[in-house]
Amino acid sequence: MPKAYVFTRYGGPETEALVDVDRPAPGPGQLLVAVRVAGVNPVDWKLRTGYRRPGETGEREFPAVLGNEVSGVVEEIGEGVSGFAVGDEVFGNTAAGGYAEYALLPAAVTAHKPAALSFADAATLPVAAATAYDGVRQLALPAGATLLITGAGGGVGAAAAQIARAFGLRVVGVASEGKREFVQSLGAVHVPSGPDLAPRVRAVAPAGVDGVFDLVGGEVLAEAAGLLTDRTKLITAGAPEPTVADLGGARVARARTAAVLDAVAELVVKGDLDPHVTRTFPLERADEALRAIEEGHALGKIVIEVAR
Repeated sequence: MPKAYVFTRYGGPETEALVDVDRPAPGPGQLLVAVRVAGVNPVDWKLRTGYRRPGETGEREFPAVLGNEVSGVVEEIGEGVSGFAVGDEVFGNTAAGGYAEYALLPAAVTAHKPAALSFADAATLPVAAATAYDGVRQLALPAGATLLITGAGGGVGAAAAQIARAFGLRVVGVASEGKREFVQSLGAVHVPSGPDLAPRVRAVAPAGVDGVFDLVGGEVLAEAAGLLTDRTKLITAGAPEPTVADLGGARVARARTAAVLDAVAELVVKGDLDPHVTRTFPLERADEALRAIEEGHALGKIVIEVAR
């Protein structure tokens, strides 16, 4: 039987297990994909604790497979799906988990993998890079404007910095001192994280910032908001909608389309976006991959290699 890494109830790491599962069958509008690589993201462990995405309803069925993005090869095609064939190399968001040998993908949020894009890089794009792309596009800042990114050392932050640079923006990235060199390698000006953020940002951006892409929330979001004259240029993927709305901003509006996946894949192929896959784990060590993200010290992206 195929293997999958699951959580058996809401809670901590003690709820996780590598188990045998039935091979899933694609429903209408779905693809069954033999997974090559699965991306690892903070939302994975948050969902395990009982977190619900904005607008998400319904009860989760257990055991629930962890993971939200994969790359792989199409094995079966569900009813009503066009534009894909068995054997196609693809990547996209999962319908019911991705830390597994097989995953179901909604065809609407699945894209063909360019030959020049590795399976590992492709698996990192549907969550972090697509969120970053949606956010930078949402801000719609003109070339030459200055964008402040909080949490610039993580998966979304690193992608956002590079995408913003590709769009002609100046980027100021907030991250820990230990991530200084990494943030600078993205083409951003590094500002150390910590209390009293605003003066440190003003020291490197005396004219102020034109937009804020927040990935941290809390006091960091509040301080960053104070650096803006136009609060409509404040977006967050790190705080709830009511919190950012009180500050005059908004959550990142996710497009969740194959067109966005095509766009970020093209940026990688062109050399404008490096997903920075820093660590790779086999499926049997999925727990280690998730702990690295949950502890909050990962640089760039971590992936799980399911099959070669």
